Amino acid sequence: MSQERSYTIEEVAQLLKVSKLTTYDLVKKGEIPVFRVGRQMRIDALDLEAYIENQKINNRDATLKPTTQDHQTIVISGQDLVLDLLGKYIEKNSYYKTLRSYEGSLNGLIALYQGKTDMASLHMYDGDTGEYNIPYIKKLFVSQPYILFNLVSRKAGFYVQKGNPLNIHSFKDLTKSKVVLMNREKGSGARTLLDEQLRTHHIISSTIEGYNREETNHLGVASAVANGEANVGIGIEKTAKLVDVDFVPFIEERYDLVLLKTEKNHLLIEEVQKILVSDAFHTELDSIGGYDLSKTGAIIHETF
Repeated sequence: MSQERSYTIEEVAQLLKVSKLTTYDLVKKGEIPVFRVGRQMRIDALDLEAYIENQKINNRDATLKPTTQDHQTIVISGQDLVLDLLGKYIEKNSYYKTLRSYEGSLNGLIALYQGKTDMASLHMYDGDTGEYNIPYIKKLFVSQPYILFNLVSRKAGFYVQKGNPLNIHSFKDLTKSKVVLMNREKGSGARTLLDEQLRTHHIISSTIEGYNREETNHLGVASAVANGEANVGIGIEKTAKLVDVDFVPFIEERYDLVLLKTEKNHLLIEEVQKILVSDAFHTELDSIGGYDLSKTGAIIHETF
């Protein structure tokens, strides 16, 4: 194997002749190190060779030598900074080690269902009920018990150019002439919010210029508006303060965290809840700003 190469999860699964799920499990256990290029996990060729050599030695000696005997690696899915802070506290207060997966809400939820991640964050609006997250989780986790914690609440709205020259205040305004949208990727919470609002307002997506153009995070959308590539996008208020755009709020969204209730997760769930309601965690989130912490740590929904 070339020492300059790196592999995707899929390529490693093919090389080892195992399933992707088995490869993700090896990564979660810390047996194969990973690094990230954008949103994609990659495995260095040297690390893969080292893993294979370790397995040869283990088989030759007829013994097993787990590389994470004292620690269990878990994967947290989502993009918000609050998840990085949560991961730091988990590592500080327990034997868990954390990896981050920067998937959008729906993809993170599916990854949790498939066993590829250990906790998934989401902010998915349901237009029929006006509720966040629960309608989607109920449809996916029909027979698996889970617990849903609130992480934070935050304002979502339109990124518009300074002074809002096109006077964009509603979803119907997206169909105006000269209005060009920068959209989020399919499966993201912001994309779900837009699509549900268009559906309930009976607006056809093809009437919106730029609907099919996508960015994979809030910062990318806000930057596209700031540099004139678009003049409107959907995102959260916090990002608007980082980029030279104005923000028109239209909803308070609930950003939650879901974990499956398994015997293996019992201690993890207790640790996460303890962190979310702790004064230290709240103080650090307060210092970051842009979040409503009134429900942080509350159990939003739980099945048994």
